[in-house]
Amino acid sequence: MQRRGTETVTATVTHDPPPAASGRPGRPLIVTEDADLLDDLLRLCAAAGATPEVHHGVPEPRGNWEAAPLVLVGDDAARRVRGAGRRRGVVLVGRDQDDSGVWRRAVEIGADHVLMLPDGEQWLVDRIADVTEGVGRPALTVGVIGGRGGAGASTLACALAVTAASEGLRTLLVDADPLGGGLDVLLGGESADGLRWPAFAGSRGRLGSGALEESLPKLHSLRVLSWDRGDCVAVPPQAMRAVLAAARRRGGAVVVDLPRRIDDGVAEALAQLDVGILVAPAELRAVAAARQVASAVQLVLRDLRVAVRGPYAAGLDDREVARLLDLPLVGEVPVESGLLRPHESKDPPGVAGRGPLARFCREFWERALLEARVA
Repeated sequence: MQRRGTETVTATVTHDPPPAASGRPGRPLIVTEDADLLDDLLRLCAAAGATPEVHHGVPEPRGNWEAAPLVLVGDDAARRVRGAGRRRGVVLVGRDQDDSGVWRRAVEIGADHVLMLPDGEQWLVDRIADVTEGVGRPALTVGVIGGRGGAGASTLACALAVTAASEGLRTLLVDADPLGGGLDVLLGGESADGLRWPAFAGSRGRLGSGALEESLPKLHSLRVLSWDRGDCVAVPPQAMRAVLAAARRRGGAVVVDLPRRIDDGVAEALAQLDVGILVAPAELRAVAAARQVASAVQLVLRDLRVAVRGPYAAGLDDREVARLLDLPLVGEVPVESGLLRPHESKDPPGVAGRGPLARFCREFWERALLEARVA
């Protein structure tokens, strides 16, 4: 807990809340008799997608006090919970910024934080959502971008996502290229039920990760956020931040298909990535174009690697292309008819799980997931 002048602020929780006995996140516990404060806390729980348990004092049996992932104690109830067992994840909530006694009461009940409304509302919504959804390892988030037009980045992004899903990872494929024709089309799901980007373009703040996942079309065991056939051609950075943050909280894998034109929304997507893959055809002009793309991407993304696509021009191989771009080499993207002419293929890239492209993707995920666990 910290106090700055007359403003009470909260610190980041440095430990995880106790897990529910079932292994699933439990319900937040609210302890207060203040009707106005209760209304506010119920409103904030609703915003976070949580249904809390409400008591005027320490609940009976006391196991509910111990098992709740988060306990919100109204300042009016501090005396009534003073004898409860000490535990983590207790927040003392009040309104009077000038009440110096709140700090003493927080110490008496073993609270981790003192939070004053309305200033701390957004922090509290985020904290409630965290414990409701469960906080685990964030998704490994990989972006794919073409070194030039027609490099095959969208096809590789789809193949990576399809492969991750086939390997049992919770997978979300995000189409961040509004001019790419729609990844749902590439996956054969343009008529599938579910929301597209225009439904999220006005998003601000925090999105529920479970609600996001359930709202999107499910194609080939993965969720896809693509474009409709309307006039929306850009994603505001706030919306991109909200969507990708929600996607990452679900764990597993997130694959983002990126355009070569880097606007504010794409820059926000780059900032959310763990790894970027630049797909570079092995031609001199393509390598020159890829170098310019790489320079722009690396202003935001530190871990950019190159995947080289043949056929090779004279004097070039995959290692030479990587050297010219001064990027780590992911490998050679196999040349398949589906990669070069994706819309002529009956099946989405990587869906068969057998050919060289699927093997390339499996090997990439094995290495990337191992790196993420070691990091």
